[in-house]
Amino acid sequence: MSPYQLPKQQIVETAQSLVEKGYLMATGGNLSIRIAGQNAFAVTPSNYDYGKMTPDDVCVLDFDLNVIEGALKPSVESALHAGVYQTRADVQAVVHTHQVYASTLALINAPIPALFDEQVRFLGRSVEIIPYAPSGTGFLKNAIVKHIKNHHNAYILQNHGALCFGHDVERAAHNVEILEKCALAYLLALCTERQTSQIPLPIREIAFAKLRKDQKKAERGEMSTSGE
Repeated sequence: MSPYQLPKQQIVETAQSLVEKGYLMATGGNLSIRIAGQNAFAVTPSNYDYGKMTPDDVCVLDFDLNVIEGALKPSVESALHAGVYQTRADVQAVVHTHQVYASTLALINAPIPALFDEQVRFLGRSVEIIPYAPSGTGFLKNAIVKHIKNHHNAYILQNHGALCFGHDVERAAHNVEILEKCALAYLLALCTERQTSQIPLPIREIAFAKLRKDQKKAERGEMSTSGE
């Protein structure tokens, strides 16, 4: 059995769950899990049907994108995932989707302010827009690496989709759902053309401090991480 069986199995199960919930469609998007104790990660293969995917189809790469395990071509966004792990020690899982409501905000260049306690607690002070760069390029990786140092766990990629992180893959998948809820609520609020209220600044900072506390635990390996 592969020494990477657990994270590969988690990737398949999470991807198929996200398909069932409508956050991943066709072969779009990709997800990965950091391999504990190694400069490596497991990632979905390129252009492959999630419904047919098995753990054997998942690729394992080092941070230089050398293949450690897997016969299929890894996701074209693998460099993006490697860049996240190299930049953010707290991140143990990355999910990139083309989910509809967040993608709509990506088209109108509308970042999501601090609307809800839960949003700030798990996603960060806001959901920012990362400027457009072509998919699968070093330009996109560099743009993402530049913007994720603020320790948020969700971002919108202009004219592209969404990017969510977590201290494990379950948390990353939950953050996908929180992001879509916030994106839909914000879009509906914008449609009213009325002023959108935000949570009070002191509450925002308290919630964000809780998120940072979790992230620091993850950096120290004190929270449950995938791939162990």
